Amino acid sequence: MSRTGGYAGRTHTLVVKGDGSWTRLDGRAGPEGAGKLAPAGLEALRGALRDADLPRLPRVAMSDPPVFDGFVYAFVHAGTEVACDQSSLTPGLSKVLDRLPRFEPPS
Repeated sequence: MSRTGGYAGRTHTLVVKGDGSWTRLDGRAGPEGAGKLAPAGLEALRGALRDADLPRLPRVAMSDPPVFDGFVYAFVHAGTEVACDQSSLTPGLSKVLDRLPRFEPPS
């Protein structure tokens, strides 16, 4: 999943593998961090992805008027990609976000 925008206009990507290992990439696809979800965290993420039901969501959902300095998210899972801005996040997609590692490295 990727998050782009915000006041600083930055892009961060999180790649989570099936074993729970994850990598955080910056806007140039350079590694910024890595880790591994605990088994319970990985199962919670899988459950959130099932509940979000990406194949049934609109492929692109953006608010009108657009949210300036807001975030745009792109979720990719099991061959389905969904993009939306922060105002268009469904409760299911919000749950997925809550189960992912942080987008920014700790300061």
